Amino acid sequence: MNQTLSLGPGIRLRCIPDSRFKQGCLSLQLVRPMCREEASRNALLPAVLLRGTREYPDLRAITLRLDDLYGASVGTLVRRVGDYQTTGFYCGFMEDRFALEGDAILEPMLKFVGQLLLEPVLEDGCFREDFVESEKRNLIASIESQLNDKRAYAMEQMIRTMCKGDSFGIPRLGEIADAQAVTPRDLYDHYQKILRESRVELVYVGSAPQEQVAALLKELFDRIDRNYVNLPEQSPLRTGPESDTVRQMDVNQGKLCMGLVSDITIRDAGFVPMQLLNHIFGGGMTSKLFMEIRERQSLCYAIGSGFHGSKGLVTVSAGIDSGMKEAVQRGVLAQLDACCRGEITPEELNAAKESLRSSLLSTQDSPGALEGYYATAALSGLPLTPDTYIRAVEAATLEQIVAAAKTLRPHTVFFLKGVQS
Repeated sequence: MNQTLSLGPGIRLRCIPDSRFKQGCLSLQLVRPMCREEASRNALLPAVLLRGTREYPDLRAITLRLDDLYGASVGTLVRRVGDYQTTGFYCGFMEDRFALEGDAILEPMLKFVGQLLLEPVLEDGCFREDFVESEKRNLIASIESQLNDKRAYAMEQMIRTMCKGDSFGIPRLGEIADAQAVTPRDLYDHYQKILRESRVELVYVGSAPQEQVAALLKELFDRIDRNYVNLPEQSPLRTGPESDTVRQMDVNQGKLCMGLVSDITIRDAGFVPMQLLNHIFGGGMTSKLFMEIRERQSLCYAIGSGFHGSKGLVTVSAGIDSGMKEAVQRGVLAQLDACCRGEITPEELNAAKESLRSSLLSTQDSPGALEGYYATAALSGLPLTPDTYIRAVEAATLEQIVAAAKTLRPHTVFFLKGVQS
């Protein structure tokens, strides 16, 4: 049975018992209010911490230590869930019951994670300059790489515009200028502050006794002089002014993005019907947008929608010829109107339910998928386990889906147009 344990003020451990896998996993996330002042530092921090500890001072020593732990792995974890940004680690490791007799993996693994978090390599009382500068370059390269994916770039620009004044408009990895400005001292001071003040979310998936996991992690966090600052609750989307923006860029294919807003979020009773509506509207190859606008009318090369449940935001993205912008916009709104009128066939409803059900079943296919589901659910406020979620999907009615459709309001359009068009 899943259990949530308190290890101290603002420190929560979720244990997901599962003995089906040879590997277990643990995520450790410091949860911060999403804000531009911190975003790039939060994104940079775990990469710098993963460069070395006092006992394992470089990447080679860390790799050898992980090899000793039966090929365990540790990676950085930077998420954006609604109004929150997280920074921390994800680690995967073999279960003790599969190790050689007399060998233990869980306890030394969690102690090693503790070293990564609390015993970094320091220079002149702060992080090493070469580590920080190297990881700054990597972070900036990651932020810049989205320019090579014009669809992702257009979507980010649409969300920035629509969510101006809301934390959801801040990029997950922060801004390039802010990353460039980080110094080793800045980052180390920030690191000490968030260790003291942040909410800590821990998720363990595996077969070890929950009491053992809790004791090991409590020992780790008892080493920190905590002064927890309450984390604000998730909030509905605060939209900026409505906008229809065209920007030119050297692209062969235009990228049209549209944003629609609803009062329904992941924390509301209408969430599951809204998820199903998104599948019917534009969530796959059987959706109205795909079948009507792409297949029947041939107005676009690709089209789809997504629902950001933490904020009640539905986004539409399409790859089109630049001269087709107005026609595709009209087509998208026409399909939304059809949903509002209840023009949803039994086949469309069944396909949406089956797609969402399959997606939920897949969250139970690996320790990492389970961790992702429960960690995100905890941060976003989703009260459903995968099993109760599936039952809610099966019970949802056409009337509930139509009611969800009627809450959607078109708000923002962003169009990335070729310079020759």
